[in-house]
Amino acid sequence: MGNMFCFQCEQTAAGKGCAGSAGVCGKKADTAKLQDKLTGALIALAKGVKENQNTPAMNKLVMEGLFTTVTNVSFDDVSIGALFAKAETLKPDKTIANYDMEKIWQGDEDIRSLKSLILFGIRGMAAYAYHADVLGYSDAEVNAFFYKALKMIGDENLGLNELLPAVLETGEINLKCMALLDKANTETFGKPVPTKVTTNIEKGPFIVITGHDLYDLHILLEQTKDKGINIYTHGEMLPAHAYPKLKAYPHLKGNFGTAWQNQQKEFANIPAPILFTTNCLMPVKESYADRVFTTEVVAYPEIKHVGSEKDFTPVISTALELGGYTETKAMTGINGGDTLTTGFGKDTVLGVADTVVGAVKAGAIKHFFLVGGCDGAKTGRNYYTEFVQKAPKDSIILTLACGKYRFNDLDLGEIGGLPRIMDMGQCNDAYSAIQVAVALANAFECGVNDLPLTLVLSWYEQKAVCILLTLLALGIKNIYIGPTLPAFISSNVLNILVENYNLTPISTPEADLAKILG
Repeated sequence: MGNMFCFQCEQTAAGKGCAGSAGVCGKKADTAKLQDKLTGALIALAKGVKENQNTPAMNKLVMEGLFTTVTNVSFDDVSIGALFAKAETLKPDKTIANYDMEKIWQGDEDIRSLKSLILFGIRGMAAYAYHADVLGYSDAEVNAFFYKALKMIGDENLGLNELLPAVLETGEINLKCMALLDKANTETFGKPVPTKVTTNIEKGPFIVITGHDLYDLHILLEQTKDKGINIYTHGEMLPAHAYPKLKAYPHLKGNFGTAWQNQQKEFANIPAPILFTTNCLMPVKESYADRVFTTEVVAYPEIKHVGSEKDFTPVISTALELGGYTETKAMTGINGGDTLTTGFGKDTVLGVADTVVGAVKAGAIKHFFLVGGCDGAKTGRNYYTEFVQKAPKDSIILTLACGKYRFNDLDLGEIGGLPRIMDMGQCNDAYSAIQVAVALANAFECGVNDLPLTLVLSWYEQKAVCILLTLLALGIKNIYIGPTLPAFISSNVLNILVENYNLTPISTPEADLAKILG
């Protein structure tokens, strides 16, 4: 199928785009081309759907199809091809030709930039909608927007005046989607509470579960009850320990390893199976390939997949067969700490809002930093560790998503009984951070941009893109972003973002702190 073109993630080749026989993520050109083909089929499907005529089957396919094309979700041509075939079957108007994505990739730079922001935004949003959907929660407005956005991506007659508002509308709808997921998670598993989590691994059989899907973790916990198997979270699954209905399982023991990009090293030769539930799958190494299982839309060639029946018996059998460690294994985070604290969701933080407001008015808290987002392998991400370490002692560090693994094992002490580092959860939980910011603004009778609050974000993939669009749609300014700017943002579009929102690339922790604190 020839060479690929892909520039949707932060690590894209030379900061411009992967255009050879394989991407930096390890995805082969044929697979990337097939994902473009699937996207083109979804655009054709959307064009044929009349208003309010989308069916539940179509909605599910659109979510799955967009989610599948998020970086590090599926490397498997067979499963992508199956979704393409389903799109062909469900298309209500078979006369509409599938859209050729090369028209965007080879087209006008600014149009490509804006359409990419919309496409990558709805890919990220589809992941959030998917997680809510498996818990039985959906939103008609969110579903309808997927079709609207896909139609606009495939419309050759739209210019900057039409696409710019659509970019912000993507952010607006994603806020509704994140609120939906927050409701789904908290009504299903309870409101998160601050919880200390060990990084040590007890002796005996265990399973490592990674990704973001709390429902998969819940099913696994149910199926491993009283079997003598301990469950350890990895990566973005860490915040699961804070949900009351999940932490009630005594065999949910702790957290194994750190962020997603370290999995090839951390999973090598461990005496336990690993279950991947969502994105952040890297090419699987031979040293642990026989112990990897995938489920939902995650797929990798020749790796065992657990289907929709959710029978995790093969994972359980592998855990019992391997037996785990013969004695407790002491493990630590990146900075040497052996305890991680999570669970500072909006309900917890707003529950002590009077304390927070009082500490600010008394001068004990001078500034809030939200330092979070995706982690990644590219050099320069130590910026975030150094930023947190060098932030003034009278500041609070809010964090979420896997970028927190750069510093979440640090002990930075407390202010007025509040820990200086508060982990608000997964990237999915950005809604919590937004609600806290809005509540603080209301308490101080000012706008969010007038708060002593600075967002310092790290990005990697498309879920980070839709969160950024949500922040921009809310009018939030002065966001620092890194480690590099997205390759798909043209210079003209970047100028618009800088002029209207003062979006700023990170430089050095010292320089940025000096500028922020003025």
